[in-house]
Amino acid sequence: MGLMDKLRGELVDIVEWLDDSRDTIVWRFPRYQNEIKMGAQLVVRESQTAVFVNEGKIADAFPPGTYTLETRNMPILSTLKGWKYGFNSPFKAEVYFVNTRQFTDMKWGTQNPIILRDAEFGVVRVRAFGAYAARVVDASQLLRELVGTDPQFRTEEVQEYLRQLIVGRLGNALATAGVPLLDLAAHQDEIGRRLAGVLTAELAEVGIAIPKFVIENVSVPPEVEKALDKRTSMGAVGDLNRYTQFQAANALEAAANNPGGEAGAGIGLGMGMALGQQVARSMSGGAGTQQAPAPAQPMSPPAQSGAAVPPPLPNQAQWYVGVAGQRQGPYDLGGLAEQVGAGTLGPDTLVWQAGMAQWQPARQVPELAAVLASVPPPLPPQ
Repeated sequence: MGLMDKLRGELVDIVEWLDDSRDTIVWRFPRYQNEIKMGAQLVVRESQTAVFVNEGKIADAFPPGTYTLETRNMPILSTLKGWKYGFNSPFKAEVYFVNTRQFTDMKWGTQNPIILRDAEFGVVRVRAFGAYAARVVDASQLLRELVGTDPQFRTEEVQEYLRQLIVGRLGNALATAGVPLLDLAAHQDEIGRRLAGVLTAELAEVGIAIPKFVIENVSVPPEVEKALDKRTSMGAVGDLNRYTQFQAANALEAAANNPGGEAGAGIGLGMGMALGQQVARSMSGGAGTQQAPAPAQPMSPPAQSGAAVPPPLPNQAQWYVGVAGQRQGPYDLGGLAEQVGAGTLGPDTLVWQAGMAQWQPARQVPELAAVLASVPPPLPPQ
């Protein structure tokens, strides 16, 4: 330092800090041999605190404002210096300006996954990342515990310490939140507020608070994501029985529109009968009615080499007929036609099949309209 710098240092009587950075937490005021004139002006701007250090000991701290440095507004320093009756000569002291604004560009993330026990999925590994805000609430405590004699203390010097502290507390916060894995996204704000309070209490000994803690995302391994996607697809389908019926109906319509001859028609008829039986079984399950067992159907003959094999015959619905208070049957549609020809079955004859809640007159059953069409009308009067 040259002579002019020494003279300039002795003549400067304003102590202030104009922060031109976004990441400086503590800055030490540069002064030749740390000499400050008695009566100098101390300017402390908003979001700043000025702390005087004398021979390694923290003395007076000044909040925002403009001060004339005198023995009466520096009581601790005056005691340390032994200024009992006033003092007007320059004195030596270090002045640290501490930035007390919120530092909002702080990021955090989990390098290794956190293992959680979920009631629905069991043991799950999750990762998380987000951001947080930090601010100095006790400048003197920060100087004692973290800064020391560092002339320029930046956020990068404390950010890794804070990240490790956050990750160490995050697992416990997620595990004790009692929130299912699928509901974590809806409770991220609540968990973030809880973590902010826990971290602030933990950092009180170094003079730092966490006013805002944000969880941006909680993710699971790719294989768990695929399982969740499958579950979502099943939920979108809804009732699997109804979905199966819908698929069978579409196949039936496609078979009916296929000009493939008798084979296509037989396939369509078989699928339609199977669908009808499935619907009938689902309807009869809640009605509490007794279902008669269907007779066994003959098996199709084995396929012969080089010969076209017709599809198996579809299962036909079985009907029962009430005649003179007695149950007769079961009959298929061909058997019912024979009963019509014999005069046993008429429009007012009671009939029943699996899936019907009770016996009904044959004329009220749409499926038997074609069968009853062969019943001759009554004879005219003689």
